[in-house]
Amino acid sequence: MPFNYVAGMTTVDRPRIVPARLAHVVLRTERFAELFEWWRNLLQADVVFENGFLGFLTYDDEHHRIAIVQPPGVEAAPPNTAGLDHVSFTYTGLADLVATYERLAADGIRPAWVVNHGPTLSLYYADPDGNRAELQVDRFPTAQEATAFLKSRAFANHPVGHRVDFDDLVRRFHEGEDEATLLAYRYDHENAAEGRP
Repeated sequence: MPFNYVAGMTTVDRPRIVPARLAHVVLRTERFAELFEWWRNLLQADVVFENGFLGFLTYDDEHHRIAIVQPPGVEAAPPNTAGLDHVSFTYTGLADLVATYERLAADGIRPAWVVNHGPTLSLYYADPDGNRAELQVDRFPTAQEATAFLKSRAFANHPVGHRVDFDDLVRRFHEGEDEATLLAYRYDHENAAEGRP
């Protein structure tokens, strides 16, 4: 019997088997060296393998988290093409996100969009091909609390969240303002981020 998508369950005859984890993301490009270096720098990743048209990067105990490949004859995708929107990476706390933001800014890499989504505070960066990476911190101490927020009326009223002046947040962070205050989610109707760049 088929999977019941509405209930999220399988029948007794076909037990639900899920992946253990998300292993890696592979990006195809026509400018291998530039993309490979951009992602290595963004994630401060270790180079596992690289041969000029294929490369593997990791930042943890997985053998590779990001792969970049330049197949023969590949062409750039037209703008606004349907496909994967972004890949997201979670940092352990606001201090790590701020340090990463400052390191990347010193290299001339600035986020295209900064938003407090409610469950996360997120910085979106675009690589040289326009692929987007979300660097985020969780705003709730547990996944259960974040899920409850996603099911709330407050989230339904503003599902994208609101824009954040991250330079101001960084200033306040360095002045010693409490992290919980900096991560506080308020619905800012004037700056509601109903869309994205």
